[in-house]
Amino acid sequence: MTGSSSAPPELRRTLGVGDAVIIGLGSMVGAGIFASLGPAARAAGSGLLLGLAVAAVVAYCNAMSSARLAALYPASGGTYVYGRERLGEFWGYLAGWSFVVGKTASCAAMALTVGAYVWPGQAHAVAVAAVVALTAANYGGVQKSAWLTRAIVAVVLAVLACVVVVCLGSGESDAGRLDVGASGGVGGVLQAAGLLFFAFAGYARIATLGEEVRDPARTIPRAIPLALGIALAVYACVAVAVLSVLGSEGLGHAGAPLADAVRAAGVPGLAPVVRVGAAVAAMGTLLALILGVSRTTLAMARDRHLPRALAAVHPRHQVPHRAELAVGAVVAVLAATVDVRGAIGFSSFGVLAYYAVANASAWTLDASPTSRVVPAVGLLGCVVLAFSLPGVSVVVGAGVLVVGVVAYGVRRWVAARSGGGGR
Repeated sequence: MTGSSSAPPELRRTLGVGDAVIIGLGSMVGAGIFASLGPAARAAGSGLLLGLAVAAVVAYCNAMSSARLAALYPASGGTYVYGRERLGEFWGYLAGWSFVVGKTASCAAMALTVGAYVWPGQAHAVAVAAVVALTAANYGGVQKSAWLTRAIVAVVLAVLACVVVVCLGSGESDAGRLDVGASGGVGGVLQAAGLLFFAFAGYARIATLGEEVRDPARTIPRAIPLALGIALAVYACVAVAVLSVLGSEGLGHAGAPLADAVRAAGVPGLAPVVRVGAAVAAMGTLLALILGVSRTTLAMARDRHLPRALAAVHPRHQVPHRAELAVGAVVAVLAATVDVRGAIGFSSFGVLAYYAVANASAWTLDASPTSRVVPAVGLLGCVVLAFSLPGVSVVVGAGVLVVGVVAYGVRRWVAARSGGGGR
């Protein structure tokens, strides 16, 4: 057992705190803020801001649990690794399955969002082109991906800043529209929180890149809360600005909420800029999603839950090139053949299941009651929000998890029959 061939090749540690924060922001401050406010307003009514606050609390708990675990287990795979190490192989597998399946659907949805904004008549073709281009960018190395993400985040933040300034500075802005009463009821607020949580989930990308971060014990616990805090501040400013112009009812019926808000604020010339910003944001989200899904695929392939060939690391670029190509191919096929926007709710269900495992794993780190408050709140929040999503999303999400459990059981049964208990 002295040969190096027995150990899987590792990825190169090149990312610092700034790079990790940017990658997290690229995942969070993306297409979600352009698209999720409308459905959330329809669910919660005037309780939209309460829903945003609930989503932020759950996201914060998840982020802190993930940060503690990532510092202890700085390897690619995120909660797949944490669940395996803290709770057992099955729970790690379930987290990885939830992440890969849910986020692959989300990748396709983001690709189609790019197509819808850039060239609505050829949305599928543009979506496939976007997937191919960003898979190629990721193939060139994670540092190149970080630089591209930095440029995308800068563009998106500039567009969102323009929206906030135009809306709050217009004569149409009315603070009276910011009523935080929950006209949609408690159920509506929780459903809005579940939908808005989808836009917060990008900080997981920092954890899944744990094997490519310099000094992970210090970098990851700093980067995750920083990225989440910046994203929350941006989301809160945008939500307040748009609500002040459209109100909860107008926002709930807006097809393109931010573009509609700048039109209502009296600056229709800014609407095309917002559309461009939405397309760029979706590109940024898609880039980071492919990055994260491929790393979890790499970790699961190393443990033979997925084909072992996907665990290969490119000798020059130091990236999981086969996993990236496989993920890119699957997403491209989905983007070319189906409309997966309805799968966003299912994706949220999968992500919440993923973080439920993360919080349960963090619960085992320290037996002191004070140390268990955050993971307990996070675990409860994930379960409540997951089952507050629209019924179809819950049924489909639960069904896909059951398929994963069955696949795991069949694999274990086949291995036991063929191995006869030996090594």
